Amino acid sequence: MQFTTREATKSDVPDILDLIRELAEFEKAPEAVVVTAQELEEAGFGTNPSFKCFVAEKDGTILGMALVYFRFSTWVGRTIHLEDLIVKNDLRGKGIGNALYTLVMAYAAKEKVRRVEWVVLDWNKNAIDFYEKSGATVLKDWYLTQMDEAGLKRFIQSQHGSI
Repeated sequence: MQFTTREATKSDVPDILDLIRELAEFEKAPEAVVVTAQELEEAGFGTNPSFKCFVAEKDGTILGMALVYFRFSTWVGRTIHLEDLIVKNDLRGKGIGNALYTLVMAYAAKEKVRRVEWVVLDWNKNAIDFYEKSGATVLKDWYLTQMDEAGLKRFIQSQHGSI
């Protein structure tokens, strides 16, 4: 399949949001997507972008995307976090994910970061196999920990009464 990859633009946001929703469906959590197109536009394409996004496209149609942002590790310094690598369900296995992954790794090398990190669900065997085959290490002895908005509010209130 012939397609191109490039840095995303503000006009890609509706397609990016559609891909995010498709990923949430795949991961059995469609209700978890609360981000809006406006938030994506402001966070990614405003004066001080919080992330960089790459897309794969063919004939003006977005086929997949990879969204990354910088982090800082106290152990290794500057890193990049790959938040999501998404390819439309019906187009998986056609090299699109590999092309986006390669673009992210090239970007990371250009930016001279010391690590690229991301999370993969333990049941997503295809993704785990893909990452391990590329030379990535899937850490099985670390737990992902999160505090959602409601939990954050409860915690702050328990510590300080209110926010």
